[in-house]
Amino acid sequence: MCFISFFFLFMFTLLNMLCMIYFLMKNFVIFLEWEIISFNSMNIVFSILLDWMSLLFMMFVSLISAVVIFYSKGYMKTELNLNRFIILVLFFVFSMMLLILSPNIISIFLGWDGLGLVSYILVIYYQNMKSFNAGMLTVLSNRVGDVMLLMVIAWMMNFGSWNFIFYLSLMKMDFSMQVISSLIILGAMTKSAQIPFSAWLPAAMSAPTPVSALVHSSTLVTAGVYLLIRFNNLLLGTEFIKMLLLISGLTMFMAGISAIYEFDLKKIIALSTLSQLGLMMSILSMGFKDLAFFHLLTHAMFKALLFMCAGMVIHMMNNNQDIRWMGGLSFYIPMTSLCLNVSNLALCGIPFLAGFYSKDLILEMVSMSNLNLLIFYLYYFSTGLTMFYTIRLLMYLMVSEFNLLSVYNLYDEDYSMLKSMMMLLMMSVVSGSTLSWLVFCYPYMIFLPFNMKMMVIYVSMMGIIFGWLISLMNLFSMNKFIMTYKLSNFLSLMWFLPNLVTDGFNYSFLKLGQNLMKNIDLGWSELYSGQGMFYILKNYSNVFNVMMMNNFKIYLYSFVLWMLVVLMFFVGMI
Repeated sequence: MCFISFFFLFMFTLLNMLCMIYFLMKNFVIFLEWEIISFNSMNIVFSILLDWMSLLFMMFVSLISAVVIFYSKGYMKTELNLNRFIILVLFFVFSMMLLILSPNIISIFLGWDGLGLVSYILVIYYQNMKSFNAGMLTVLSNRVGDVMLLMVIAWMMNFGSWNFIFYLSLMKMDFSMQVISSLIILGAMTKSAQIPFSAWLPAAMSAPTPVSALVHSSTLVTAGVYLLIRFNNLLLGTEFIKMLLLISGLTMFMAGISAIYEFDLKKIIALSTLSQLGLMMSILSMGFKDLAFFHLLTHAMFKALLFMCAGMVIHMMNNNQDIRWMGGLSFYIPMTSLCLNVSNLALCGIPFLAGFYSKDLILEMVSMSNLNLLIFYLYYFSTGLTMFYTIRLLMYLMVSEFNLLSVYNLYDEDYSMLKSMMMLLMMSVVSGSTLSWLVFCYPYMIFLPFNMKMMVIYVSMMGIIFGWLISLMNLFSMNKFIMTYKLSNFLSLMWFLPNLVTDGFNYSFLKLGQNLMKNIDLGWSELYSGQGMFYILKNYSNVFNVMMMNNFKIYLYSFVLWMLVVLMFFVGMI
């Protein structure tokens, strides 16, 4: 099953690549409509939009899916129901492709909801209480976005068709379209985990590592970004987009700060995904949709590789994810360490790896734009933080002494995992430069003073120095000197977002339910309805029970009584 799925997805990738190059060269767009059913005036139509953007993104999704499925063959080899796992992953990929191809809000919703449902099933794949809680948090956070899309479907009934692509330019200043754009932004914020919906992203790390590699690179979390890329023309005039710029900048900053305090290997990588999503959303809200798409694709490659390397390391470490109990890996698993280092450096934007081409371009465009100091600070400080937590991670994993709790069990032998990682390693090196030739039909002319041009280098160097210093000493021993315990708690716990959206959010509803039960269900309502009626009926039934017993005296007494009543009635009539 693994090999068949890998083969078909890989062939589909090659087909997509050839079609994409042809469409790009010819500036070609195909719009297909298939009428499923027509009944009186009601038509149910399935639409497909094929252009270079959808084909290119589909190529990346199918390539990463193929590689992840091949990787799962080694990673999940002890799994009894491997075929079931592969089928779930294929459902996931199919939902994403439905979302990519559709210019119709109904079929987008089908793909969108499919992603939410299958992600829930995959997060609770390892059936324990932690996975269940993480799955509930994931699916309920994503339901908010589903409701937003349902409201968009309702509002689009004003236009007579759900093919939103026809109305992006035509109805831009219409009130209904402004409402639709606000709802689309809110929906995208839930799927791409912007503040205040960020808590589900690190929680979703309960899923198997191949799923994390797929989810965090090219499918679930990028769905919101892709939707905003498609709707970008509509969004630029709205006031809400300015709010999105601030929220996404804060998300980027918050994720970088939290990653510095984290010791769970997968959660550090998840928080780096959150930071990069903030970067994509913020550059989108400034109107550079091609830059956001470019970074989306380059990020997909090295992030999938990063999760695969993390999975390999966790596998070797006897399922231990704490980076404090790792060290000296470069001596024992050199190939995995090579992939991990290259993907980490691509994430930092080291020249001339994949991440450099998109991140450097984004930051230089930000420097050229007419922005305030806060947004400028959030961009550059978050870039420095990326370097900070990456160097800290590399110091803990590669440079420090061998620090395992268990006996020596490191080996670099699983060739199915290594082959899939090597394929993504090559893409992490070359995809940035290749895409920069493909995506941009003209070069960006960026003219900046020397210090502004070197600003990225300055913040990166600061990040390297701080990351190196922090990893030399225990972070929490430094907290005594640097900041109070409360502040460090606030920074390490994602600004208390997990507590606010789980315990804090649940507590008020549970308290309300408790008060309602105490005062209404067990209070007045019980006295006058349930319990009260029960006592009245019980007393009546006791009386009837006594009467129904075959007691001749009671029958005779009741007969005489009724005769007296009838007699009085007749006397009264006369």
